[in-house]
Amino acid sequence: MATIERDVVIIGAGASGLTAATELRKAGLSVAVLEARNRVGGRLWTDIIEGAMLEIGGQWVSPDQDALKSTLAELGLETYPRHRTGDNVYIKAAGEVSRFQGEIFPVSATTEHELVSLIDKLDALVAEIDPDRPWAHPRAAELDEISFSRWLETQTDDREAHDNISMFIAGAMLTKPAHAFSALQALLMAASAGSFSNLVDADYILDERVVGGLQQVPLLLAERLGDDVHLGRPVRTLRWNDAGVGAVTDELQVHARRAILAVPPVLISRISFEPALPRRQQQLHQHLSMGFVIKVHAVYETPFWRADGLSGTAFSPYELVHEAYDNTNFDDERGTLVGFVADEEADAVFALSAEERRLRILTSLARYYGPRALEPVVYYESDWGSEEWTRGAYAASFDMGGLARYGAELRSPVGPISFSCSDIAGKGYQHVDGAIRVGRETAAAIIAAERPAAPAG
Repeated sequence: MATIERDVVIIGAGASGLTAATELRKAGLSVAVLEARNRVGGRLWTDIIEGAMLEIGGQWVSPDQDALKSTLAELGLETYPRHRTGDNVYIKAAGEVSRFQGEIFPVSATTEHELVSLIDKLDALVAEIDPDRPWAHPRAAELDEISFSRWLETQTDDREAHDNISMFIAGAMLTKPAHAFSALQALLMAASAGSFSNLVDADYILDERVVGGLQQVPLLLAERLGDDVHLGRPVRTLRWNDAGVGAVTDELQVHARRAILAVPPVLISRISFEPALPRRQQQLHQHLSMGFVIKVHAVYETPFWRADGLSGTAFSPYELVHEAYDNTNFDDERGTLVGFVADEEADAVFALSAEERRLRILTSLARYYGPRALEPVVYYESDWGSEEWTRGAYAASFDMGGLARYGAELRSPVGPISFSCSDIAGKGYQHVDGAIRVGRETAAAIIAAERPAAPAG
């Protein structure tokens, strides 16, 4: 087995790990990045499927994502706005299809009042939450003991208002049923984006895309790191003590003073630690789990919905595809729709045959856009739940009570081992922006620790 020596070994070549490695290299530290997959990017993945460029993983850039935007500028990458001209579509529980513009769905005056009231209440609570320390809120334990669904029931008896507010957190973000995570976890999700209002504004949270795909960020970072990035090298064992670490793969071993685990928390248990991680860390990781969502790509000869006066933006908590958008690539004559099927609905359709699942999903899209949606020239489902080195999407979140109980230790180093990924970010939680922020902060802490203290006097 080949053995190399480095100052820091980084496990995981996603945006967070590669950012950390880049910052460490800038500071003069030597690095090795070990990646289990045969590609870089983690949950960022742009590929050509049947002649169509599809962003299989993350893709959008929001106005507040300063860390991502500065990285895009540094790498010379350009962005373009998501198409949003025209009417949006909303489908009610009874199946009534309505067109609308703006942020509030076309619902009854009573339901609209309840929606606005709930958004105001959530914005007020979110303003009290520090996304980097949600567990420090005076009511953190209380808010972490009640599910988000139950909390909504204490605030309104309007079912449609409840279902729509729930959709923005449960289906669109955490991709878990609203009864499976706490109100505190929901508030963290909103606080990470600046406010709950930002989450319900698709024109804000899904503002821009990168020309050529967002995976270019990790690809270009890895290119700069060159031979220090090792693909197809899953770490089987991590030996550690106060003197340093030894990361062991099937064909390569890296000895280093420090290690960064830049992988989703659910994958940490795939590594055998010698000695074992402390009890507190073992417990923490058992209270985190990934969400589950199918990202559906449907490519058509033209963006036909635009001619019908539609923006491509569509919502309904009562549809199999609970949200969908115009996802047409930059300067592409063809039109692309992207839709999402989350949590329990995703479980249900994966019990079907591939053909029946496709028909069910396209039928749901057709309810928004009409019968032409049934006939894409390219159809593809991003199923991150079956990805061995991800196991879900979009990111990990705590079970009931877990955030207040363990959150403060999410990023606490264990000896020479540090942690870095979007799943443990505050601002930018679950997003590439958060991955980059944590990568920078983790690297900065290591650089500060590695530099000798200036002499006194």
